[in-house]
Amino acid sequence: MNCGIRKWRIEDAADLAAALNNTKIMDNLRDGLPYPYTAADAEGYITAMLSAEKDSVYAFAITVDDKAVGSIGVFRKENIHRRTAEIGYYVAEPYWGKGVGTAALKETCRYVFKHTDILRIFAEPFAYNQASCRILEKAGFTCEGTLRSNAVKNGKVQDMKMYSLIK
Repeated sequence: MNCGIRKWRIEDAADLAAALNNTKIMDNLRDGLPYPYTAADAEGYITAMLSAEKDSVYAFAITVDDKAVGSIGVFRKENIHRRTAEIGYYVAEPYWGKGVGTAALKETCRYVFKHTDILRIFAEPFAYNQASCRILEKAGFTCEGTLRSNAVKNGKVQDMKMYSLIK
């Protein structure tokens, strides 16, 4: 199994839609994504990522044998935080527990640190999402603490964790 990251292609839309039509994934992402998630939704997302500001958004397909099986993106912050960026990701359920997420996270962070002036990458997974927390830890991120009552997801107030990786 050859896993990695690459730029998005419009042809990835069907695979992206298939991955996101899963409530186990949607329940761990921020709100705003439509459900069900269609190929047209995926095409819109891919188009937006391909045309995004090149010094602010670094978005990639997570791949296994060149098939898109997830998404990972790094989003630069502004003002005094301009050298800090937030990372977000998901992997299609059939690829959970196979090291795909960890490999993509490591490769993405290496790319961002090598090709930009970003000094700090952070992630804020829901505290209950132990699998995502474990991926971050295996990729070298440090847990800086718990953000108590930090979000409302599916009508419930949730704690989140703060993880970071420093260049």
